[in-house]
This record gives sequence, structure tokens and C-alpha cells, in this order.
Amino acid sequence: MTQPPVNRQLHLALFVSHAGTHLAGWRLPEAETGNALDIRWYQQLAQKAEAARLDMLFVADKLALDDIHGGSFDAAVSWRPNGSPEPLALLSALSVLTSHIGLGATISTSYHQPYHAARQFATLDHFSGGRAAWNAVTSVNDGEARNFGFDQHLGHAERYAKAAEFLDVVRGLWDSWQDEAIVADKASGRYADASKLHYLNHDGEHFKVRGPLNLPRPPQGHPVLIQAGVSAVFQSLAAQNAEVVFPVQSTLEKAQAFYRIFKQQVVDAGRQPDDVKVLPGLYPIIADTDQQAHELAARLDESILPIAGLAFMSASMNYDLARHDPTAPVPDIREQIRGSKGRFDVVIGNAIEAGWTLEQLGRWYASSLAFAKFIGSPQTVADQMQQWLEQNAADGFVIMAPYMPGGAERFLEQVVPELQRRGLFRTEYQGTTLREHLGLRKPQRLNRASQ
Repeated sequence: MTQPPVNRQLHLALFVSHAGTHLAGWRLPEAETGNALDIRWYQQLAQKAEAARLDMLFVADKLALDDIHGGSFDAAVSWRPNGSPEPLALLSALSVLTSHIGLGATISTSYHQPYHAARQFATLDHFSGGRAAWNAVTSVNDGEARNFGFDQHLGHAERYAKAAEFLDVVRGLWDSWQDEAIVADKASGRYADASKLHYLNHDGEHFKVRGPLNLPRPPQGHPVLIQAGVSAVFQSLAAQNAEVVFPVQSTLEKAQAFYRIFKQQVVDAGRQPDDVKVLPGLYPIIADTDQQAHELAARLDESILPIAGLAFMSASMNYDLARHDPTAPVPDIREQIRGSKGRFDVVIGNAIEAGWTLEQLGRWYASSLAFAKFIGSPQTVADQMQQWLEQNAADGFVIMAPYMPGGAERFLEQVVPELQRRGLFRTEYQGTTLREHLGLRKPQRLNRASQ
């Protein structure tokens, strides 16, 4: 498998998490647990990822502490030792501390306004010279709703309908300036050509927005649109809108099935298959040898508190697992999941089929969050990544280091060079914008606005 390079190369994003993504990763002796709000820590990580020529940094976000399990956040603090920075503030700082790597941030379509989101991401795209990406999420739980004046989170279908309109409005605002609107004519005193600025005049079911945006069209036209999920409703929306999708896939076979079906949905939506890059999350557990890597994985899992996984699941499903005996078999709650439904329908179904208790499920979930886990030497991890690419299971991966910063550094310094040696990953950036890294076209301006 180390022989000839394939025709296409991997796209790689680094999931930015100060604590690591394994829910016990922060407990390893070699893991750092310092100040999660120290910009110098993120600067060092970003610059190492850029030196490895990664496509982008990916910053997830949640708008509440997880307090669904037992109605408090006592359980949640067993796995999140530090707070997390607001994504756009973090990436704005990193935009001037890096020069090429893409910068992807999460903003919820359920708890923000389109005008604000359009302005934030347009600004980041200008600051970074065309490297911004928006991870548009619908949020998941009542804890987030209660921080924005609501008692309960929107239902699954309603929040996706709202998201579809939100996306349409944001893109309309980005297009409310034509690319050549600024003339800066000192002789006439005319800074912009008013005929090339346009009102949006959107009046929909969820939003009423006049426009135009109060800054020029972003350098990329539209910042790259990322969407995360696996449900049927998600796939329908993403096939029409997304440019990168971040799904949860635990095995090669499941990833191949998702890839095949989703790419067909993209075609059915009138787009080309390569218009959307499929980047599933990947947990790489790396050591010098396969045996040492499996020993590291065992050390990680030995440190898991089952309650950490159950608290995370409760918040993600918007269902309180504390109402059940943790030593009893996993109950069939699939019809009651109001949060991340597509993901947890599968997780709960598999646990019931395996005959697990809730504690066993919590321990398993804490070890990988249901993502694929590649364990081994740099060569072994590269072998598995190559297999997923060549067997049409992925266009690349979002790398989710189990502990930080060592887990990420191992990948950047040992796996990436192996991928480069095989011709599976770039050795130099060929462009300066994120769209160029991903091989995505700059979108044409749609004439949806009025003067």
C-alpha cells in the first residue's frame, strides 16, 4: 500500500481542541492542561499545522456548558477541564499569525442572525486574504436554547428549515456588493459605484433582512461552507449547499456507503460530485510502533470515567440519560432523541444490539465520540488513510487528536511526511485561499438582490 500515488490527494483539517477529543485524553501525564485561552498556545499549533501544509484549522463550538445529564454540569466537568474560546475571535487573531492555512469557525443558524454572521465571516475572509470557512450548525440542546431566551431547542425539521433560509440570506448578503464596486476615485470624490451595491430585501418565514452588507464582497466570493451531520435531513440540505461535510463514520464500510449515497445526492442537486469534499472525523492514536500505539490507546481508555461519555451523549441527544440505571441495558430511546438524531440513532441501535449497559456505552463513546479510530505507527495510520481515499470512503479527514498537543504533533510531524512521501498530500501550498487548497471554484455572484 506504500506504492504508487493515487490520482487525487487527501484534504486535511485539524480539529482545534485544547483538551484533546478523547474524553480522558487530558488526564494523560504527557497532556497539557494549561490556560485554554492563551493565544500563544493556539498560535504554535496553527503554525505547526501550516508548516505541515494542512488545508485548514477547524474550530467547533457549543453555546452552553453541557448540563442535560442530571440537570447540572457536574458530570460535564469530568472531561472538559478548560473553557473554550469564541471561534471567530480566535481565528481573527490567527488570521494575522498565519499566512496560508484555512480558518474554519462554527456559528449556529439557530441562535444568530444572518446579517451578523455574514458580516463576521466576510470580515474574517478579508482579514485572512480569503481563508475563511463557516461551519453552519443548527445546535443541539435545550441548554443552548436557555442562553438565548428560549425554554426548549427547536425541533429537528424546524431548525433545518430555518438553517436553509439562513444560508440563503447570508449568501445574498455576501453578493450584495459586486466584486468591482469600489472605485476609490479621488478626482470625483466617489469611493464606490452605487449601481453595484444592492438591497437584498429578503422577507421569509424566519428572517426579514434588507441589506446590503456594510462591507465589500469577500475575497473568496463566499467563505467556504462546512456542514456537519449524518441524518437524512442534513444530507438533503448539505447536498444542495455545503462545500465540505464533516460526518461521523466509524468504519470503512459505513463510510463507503455514506460517500456513495451522498455524492449521488450532490449530483441529483445539480452539482458535480467534487463540489463537496467529504471529510469524516478521524482519531489517530500514533506511536513509534503498532504495539506501542495500542498500549497508548489502552492507557487512554483506562482513564475514562463512564459518566463523561454519558454526559456528552445526553447533551448531544438532548435527552437525560441520568434517568436510567447506568448498570442496566441501554434503553431504546431513539424516538425521544431531539438533538443530534442521525448520529445517535446509530449509536443507540448498535449498543442495544451488542447488549451493552449504559456504563459500557459511556466508556465506548468517551473513547472516540463514534468517529473512526486509526491506531498504529505513522506508516500504519497512513495505510488506513490511503485505503479510505482509494476505496471511496473519504476525500480527506478532520484530524481529531486524542490528547494535546502531543497527539496533534505526532500526526503533523510523522504521519503527514509519510503521506507526502506517497504522493497523497501536498508538499507546498499551490494557492493562497482556502478554495484553492480544496480545489473549489469561486462562486459566481447571484443576482438575487435589487438596487
